[in-house]
Amino acid sequence: MAFVCACCGTDLGDVPSVWAFSAPDYWEAPEAGDESFLEEELCCIDAPELEERHFFIRGLIEIPVDGFSDHLTYNVWVSLSPANFARAIERWDDPERATEQPYFGWLSNNIPGYPDTLQLKTRVHTREPGRRPFVELEPTDHPLAVEQRDGIAPHRLVEVAKVCGG
Repeated sequence: MAFVCACCGTDLGDVPSVWAFSAPDYWEAPEAGDESFLEEELCCIDAPELEERHFFIRGLIEIPVDGFSDHLTYNVWVSLSPANFARAIERWDDPERATEQPYFGWLSNNIPGYPDTLQLKTRVHTREPGRRPFVELEPTDHPLAVEQRDGIAPHRLVEVAKVCGG
């Protein structure tokens, strides 16, 4: 999408506003067992040596862009407790899942251009079937949480593109 910066009037051209992570950062862990799986929306990392299983869901961190209806969007992975993961799967095709209480989770991708984002606390808000959940960051002073809360100027999209490889 073409953006024009509201604060300086600069035409930013067709700068990307969506960035996606194909897997949780932990996916390549050497202790991953045979029960591990990575699908488009769900992931499980089986760690038999540790007697643990870790569950992840894909969601969207949406950051308002001043003067535009489109958002800067990070398509990320969030870890969920086993109970919340099971509940998300149970309600996967249920049209009423959007009324579900948010699930607590931990951000599981390190997003370039920010201080460490792994393990930031989140609330995962499910939406109607066919739409990825909205990932709400805990309201802290972390720059990513501040941007989600306060929004960004359009020229910030150029900075994001540089660090994300666009």
